[in-house]
Amino acid sequence: MLYRVIGVMSGSSLDGLDLAFVEIEELGGKWQYSLLEAECYAYSPEWEAKLSQAPAMAAVDFVKLDADYGRYIGAQINRFIQDRQLEYKVGLIASHGHTVFHVPGSHSIQIGHGAGIAATTALPVVADLRSMDLALGGQGAPIVPMGEKLLFSGYRYFLNIGGIANISCNGDTSYDAFDVCPANRVLNMLARTAGHDYDKNGGMAAVGRIHDPLLDRLNGLAFYQQDYPRSLANEFGTHEIIPLIAAFSLCPQDALATYVEHIAVQVHAAVERIGNKRNIDATREKLLVTGGGALNGYLVSRLEKHLAPYAMEVEVPDINTVQYKEALIMALLGVLRWREEDTVMQTVTGASRSSVGGALWIGAD
Repeated sequence: MLYRVIGVMSGSSLDGLDLAFVEIEELGGKWQYSLLEAECYAYSPEWEAKLSQAPAMAAVDFVKLDADYGRYIGAQINRFIQDRQLEYKVGLIASHGHTVFHVPGSHSIQIGHGAGIAATTALPVVADLRSMDLALGGQGAPIVPMGEKLLFSGYRYFLNIGGIANISCNGDTSYDAFDVCPANRVLNMLARTAGHDYDKNGGMAAVGRIHDPLLDRLNGLAFYQQDYPRSLANEFGTHEIIPLIAAFSLCPQDALATYVEHIAVQVHAAVERIGNKRNIDATREKLLVTGGGALNGYLVSRLEKHLAPYAMEVEVPDINTVQYKEALIMALLGVLRWREEDTVMQTVTGASRSSVGGALWIGAD
């Protein structure tokens, strides 16, 4: 059966709302997709402020924001449908929402209420994709690996560099995935100290100097000694990483160069950790790199440098896959929920079992 779905994703870097219109089909146990239309609608300054301030809101204001943001997502979906002439072509919406709180093993809250999206679009909506895994004792993250396994089976390793960088490995007898380190959220905050929204192509980092004492402190943080399953809250980057970098009083270029190096070091350590745990040889394997960080040429070059001992092929795919892979995978997870099939793997999150995640809201009469 062919499914026509809009996948919706809001990343922790607050760059905007990603929407992808996808055709997904399962044939003989193998999944295929076509990413037909995609767009990122940038947040207005007002919405960016609301989302960034959400963790400090009073309970009643937070609940109102959840409802308002659901209607906002619905309005942006309607805009997307009209802009791309998709009327009567969309059968399902799958929305990740925007993560406000993520405490591994305890709770993970993504705002953007599915009922508001369904009421605004008059379409069925799958939302709240993490709660079931948390209820089963899992970390609630990452949830993207199911999509990587089903849609990108030609790769062994996957690295998504969004607000947080996460890695996946499709082993012969296991599937491993975990958060590596904060990424674009920290890089963007450092770029803003120089008056830029982000470091385009890593240009500022490329002319900076790596500050070894700071790099050693970053790599020595306790989180990086933890085994996986493991996942990160946004606050690790904003409340721990940024103050640590600020304490060294570096110029923006040196701070960016050092943090890019930290990301590359931790990706290498993640590949090594998976190899040691699963006895997987990464030599000459392919690493598919997506997310906004894949457009940072300097960061990609440092990844290639640190992964050179494995002769690993670092592959950056076409621009739509780079930018909208997570929205595409949200669309697949929506389809799996609709079919009542597992969306989350227990080997990834540490839950007591794999599970079907997501609440379903029917928008039409």
